Amino acid sequence: MKRIPELRELLNELDETSSPKKKYWRSLEQYADTPEFKEYLASEFPDGISDLKDPISRRKFLSIMGASIALAGLASCRRPVEKIVPYVKPPEEITPGIAQQYATVMPFGLTAYGLLVTSHEGRPTKIEGNKYHPSSLGGTNFFMQAEILSLYDPDRSQKILKNGNESSWAEFSDYWSNQSISFRSTQGEGLILVAMPFSSPTMARLLSEFKSIYPKAKIISYEAVCDENSLEGLKLATGSLEPLQPVYSLRQAKVILSLDSDFCQKESESVSLSRGFIDGRRVESQNDEMNRLYVVESSFSITGGMADHRLKLRPSEIGAFTAALILELTKQGLSIPISEALSSYSSHSFDQKWISSLAKDLLANKGNSVVIAGREQNKLVHALTAAINIALENNGKTVKYIPIADALTPECSGLEELSTLIESGKVETVLLFGTNPAYDAPQNLRLKELLKKVNHTVHCGYYNDETASISKWHLPIAHFLEMWGDARSADGTLGIIQPLIEPLYGSKTTVELLNFFTKVELRSGYELVRDTWKSKFPEDFENQWRRTLHDGILQNSSLMPLAVAAANENLTAALQAQSLRPIDASASSLEISFKPSTTLYDGRYSNNAWLQELPDPVTKITWDNAALISEKTAQDLGIRTVYSLSDYQKREMIRISFQGEELDIPVWVTPGHADNTITLSLGYGRSEVGRVSEGVGFNSYLLRRSDALNFGYGAKVTKLGSTYLLASTQHEGDMHDRPVVIESTLDDYRKNPSFVEEAQIKAPKVQLWEKPYKHDEGYQWGMVIDLNACTGCNACAIACQSENNIPVVGKEQVSRTRQMHWIRIDRYFSGDVENPQMVTQPVGCQHCENAPCESVCPVAATVHDEEGLNSMVYNRCVGTRYCANNCPYKVRRFNYFNYATDSQVWGGEMPELVKMAQNPEVTVRFRGVMEKCTYCTQRIETAKINAKNNARSLVDGEVVTACQQACPTQAIVFGNINDATSKVAQLKQLNREYKMLAEINVKPRTSYLAKLRNPNPELEKATV
Repeated sequence: MKRIPELRELLNELDETSSPKKKYWRSLEQYADTPEFKEYLASEFPDGISDLKDPISRRKFLSIMGASIALAGLASCRRPVEKIVPYVKPPEEITPGIAQQYATVMPFGLTAYGLLVTSHEGRPTKIEGNKYHPSSLGGTNFFMQAEILSLYDPDRSQKILKNGNESSWAEFSDYWSNQSISFRSTQGEGLILVAMPFSSPTMARLLSEFKSIYPKAKIISYEAVCDENSLEGLKLATGSLEPLQPVYSLRQAKVILSLDSDFCQKESESVSLSRGFIDGRRVESQNDEMNRLYVVESSFSITGGMADHRLKLRPSEIGAFTAALILELTKQGLSIPISEALSSYSSHSFDQKWISSLAKDLLANKGNSVVIAGREQNKLVHALTAAINIALENNGKTVKYIPIADALTPECSGLEELSTLIESGKVETVLLFGTNPAYDAPQNLRLKELLKKVNHTVHCGYYNDETASISKWHLPIAHFLEMWGDARSADGTLGIIQPLIEPLYGSKTTVELLNFFTKVELRSGYELVRDTWKSKFPEDFENQWRRTLHDGILQNSSLMPLAVAAANENLTAALQAQSLRPIDASASSLEISFKPSTTLYDGRYSNNAWLQELPDPVTKITWDNAALISEKTAQDLGIRTVYSLSDYQKREMIRISFQGEELDIPVWVTPGHADNTITLSLGYGRSEVGRVSEGVGFNSYLLRRSDALNFGYGAKVTKLGSTYLLASTQHEGDMHDRPVVIESTLDDYRKNPSFVEEAQIKAPKVQLWEKPYKHDEGYQWGMVIDLNACTGCNACAIACQSENNIPVVGKEQVSRTRQMHWIRIDRYFSGDVENPQMVTQPVGCQHCENAPCESVCPVAATVHDEEGLNSMVYNRCVGTRYCANNCPYKVRRFNYFNYATDSQVWGGEMPELVKMAQNPEVTVRFRGVMEKCTYCTQRIETAKINAKNNARSLVDGEVVTACQQACPTQAIVFGNINDATSKVAQLKQLNREYKMLAEINVKPRTSYLAKLRNPNPELEKATV
């Protein structure tokens, strides 16, 4: 086979004509089109990014690698040595080499997610969603996926500690026996229990028993990021005496308004909300309908990226905006009795056309619209949101209000009472269940100092953390994959938490500890949970118990929604007592906004290396957080907005002063950010958790106050004159302005169904080889990714990492563009810096039929198989990286180091416990080897073996890749493209289907469906 000589000339011509009509950009540097950025594009591996100040040059590295490869054959030491210890007596239910799945649920605040956990010989290795559970629907988010690594975290608390020294359960048991006798005599006076919110029948039963034995004890529920504002707002809006939980059915909504709610990622029910939202946007032909999403927020979220219309406002302005919307709705004919109490507000403070068109759209879709407020907004905004939904007749249709049963609901004001009680000397003992107030409590409460004054403090938690270090006693708690328990989802559906493995460190579970504190007896969690469920199954208990364990949920156990009406008098009185009017902010007196981290949440995942290395979906920062501000605010503060590519990761350090507290943190200028506002991510700056989180990021909790839990006024910024390295992946995988993302509007799609074909570059289909491969028989694997359904949530990236044993490399290596993720989520902006649109695109190996990587490999390490997969033979790879140079998609990853034995993250060799998280069906790669997406070939082979054993062919849907299975919105479809009836083959026939860089004729097996938006015609000019 001979190479076509004209190919390079053809590619050069294509580069000159490949710029799409709609300009996409990844960063302010690209938007500004600086000379440095042009130089960056001209260089495959720019010196300023790839090498930085590496003392080892590329020439020296290759010479060392050449020597190591030559010696490898003599010493046979490239592969790590593994010792396999067989069972002394194999369990009857386990077949070695055959994975099993078990159903369980993962508690998360006031909800729970149904899971299916894959186990190899009794070792949990992979988490998937339970399709029968209403909160997961078969999908997951990256928190669920990452729990596997959290389970095997070697820095988890492993011992009982007394005053920081190792103790024993017997010693603690004697201690609490004496304490219990004393508190029983006083009915619990001076005893305080601080616990995380939960919705669990067993925990609720045990807590009730705790109250009956210690009636004067104080119970406080605190979680740094919680749904308290939503619960309190619903009480205010409906007059309900019991807490209610809003459960949204976005699938039925034609118009959705998000008020500072990142429901695609950060809200409690993000998985089911994402699924419902995307189900309303699936389009297979120009005749289909789409919902319309309006988003009002201060900083870009992935929900804002999905918006058809986005309005940036400061967090404090969103309350006034909601009031103005009610006035506009009333003006257009909707009856909302509380509107008179809002007469002092005016819609003229906002974009009048925007708010008028929004109100008109909501009114035109009464009963098929919904308004959602984010958890960071105060209870008044949530109450007004409920009033709007009631007036729009959405109740019982797009939103239902479910009573919260068996729950301990959050009440952050309880920490203020705790602070007061300690200062008054009325507290004898504090029991802390899973909470960490020394780290995440509001700073003005001084709980870190006050807890040291309490005579007896008992901390129960996963880590020997900031609160454990100042407590008299610390007890390790078992991970949910090690425990028996139960939990309710948002709609009340019950599920049983069953363990997949014995507690690794002999830890006690939450139900066991709560029972012990109550009755001073140690009973197993299994017995305690069964005691609770016996009342639910008065007949045929064992069979129904086993059925529930098998299914993961108790069928038909959801709670009935309540029919609610607006409590207009209560809400009117509240509006008169509290103003929604924002205070003016300026560059000299900024508004400050606290948001949960998009990867670490409230900090509970700070020692999870997978999530630390996961790029933020908007800023693409890893291993750090930064203060986010707008370009205009940066200019007002004298902060640089555009950097040269040699130092674009070195950002200016600033000092934020707020209410007497200070925080030094780097600043990051973000497109689409509200002016005069600074956004801080919570969950970083840990000091007492583990080696992964040590020294990572900046602790934004230091500025948080009880009167400014979510946002506040009067922050001042001072430049420090120094810089800080932020590892960001936003410039990687650049496509040189080629049309890799194709999008349009629904209306334009209907007018021109062939817009995708017209948007692609026309080029002669020149073959790279004179005799190309033929793939027209047997199984031929392919994938379709619907950009209309992809929210950019990153669940696929962590699922792929978990499934395929992808290593973490650490901040330094990421800053050198050496991260190992097999799937990257490209994020593009379009439009101007102040009000851009955002679009995301997952990119992995495209499995090209005319694969450019294969033609340049000198040892045939990358080859094509008969089923169309571009495969890697790791044993052959000698690390030339020619394949990476020749890959037009830049999706191949190179192991610069043996990350299992020389890990910057773990400070040396990867701990043996962490290796338990690895999938035994996937090879662990070693130094000097190239790797990339394999379409989960191990799953393909497993399915083929099962089909062969049953003497049949594979059926569509039997092979599910890890990314496809994890995707909460079902944006990824995989299957046999030779099967005309398969879902993937049918999607490839749609007129929205296209292949990235199809013009170079490498024939990728992964294709995309063009993204559509559904803008309001009255506002379309401002959006498109």
